[in-house]
Amino acid sequence: MARDPGVRREAILGSAAALFANKGVAATTVRQIADEVGILSGSLYHHFDSKEGMVDEIMSAYLEDLQTRFRHVLARATDPRQRVHNLVVASLEVVEAHPHAAEIYQNDVNYLLQFERFAYLKNAGEEVRNTWLQVIEEGIAQGAFRGDLDAKILHRLMRDAVWLSVRWFTPSADYTITHLADDCTSLFLDGLTTAR
Repeated sequence: MARDPGVRREAILGSAAALFANKGVAATTVRQIADEVGILSGSLYHHFDSKEGMVDEIMSAYLEDLQTRFRHVLARATDPRQRVHNLVVASLEVVEAHPHAAEIYQNDVNYLLQFERFAYLKNAGEEVRNTWLQVIEEGIAQGAFRGDLDAKILHRLMRDAVWLSVRWFTPSADYTITHLADDCTSLFLDGLTTAR
C-alpha cells in the first residue's frame, strides 16, 4: 500500500466501491474493505469516519459529475434530438468514469435513502429525471417527438436502457461510448424498423 495518504485514500475508495457494487452496501463490511486493501480495519478510520462515509464520497462525486454534465447539455442551444443524444452521451460517459458508483446507485439507492445522510440522493435523482423530462417534453411541444407517448414512461425506458448498460457494456476501439450513444439515440428516436 502506498505511503502517500491521498493515494492510500483513493485505493481504499476504489476497493470499497468495487465491493459495494458487487456485494451491496449493506452486505459489505469494513473488515472486507480493509482486507481488500491490505490494512487493519481500524486503519480505515484514519481516512473515513465510517463505511457510510466511503459510500458518501463515492456517490457524491458520481452525482456531481452527472449533474454538471446534464447542466451543460441544457445550457447548449440545440434541437431536441441533439439534446437527447447529448444526455445519452453524458450519461454513458459518467457510467464509464464511475462504473461502480453507477452500479451502487442502481442497486442500493432505496436502501441508502433510509439514512438521513443520503437524502441528497433523492434530490439529485429528481434533478436528473427532470432534465430528461424537460428535454422530452420540449421535443413533444416542438413537434420533434411523438405526442402520443407518455414522457414519464419514455424517460424510464431510456433511463434503464442507458444506466443498466453498466452491467454489460465494455467500450472498445471498435465500439466506443459515442457509438453506443449514437445507436441508443437512433433506437430511441427512429425505432427499429427501416424507413419505407
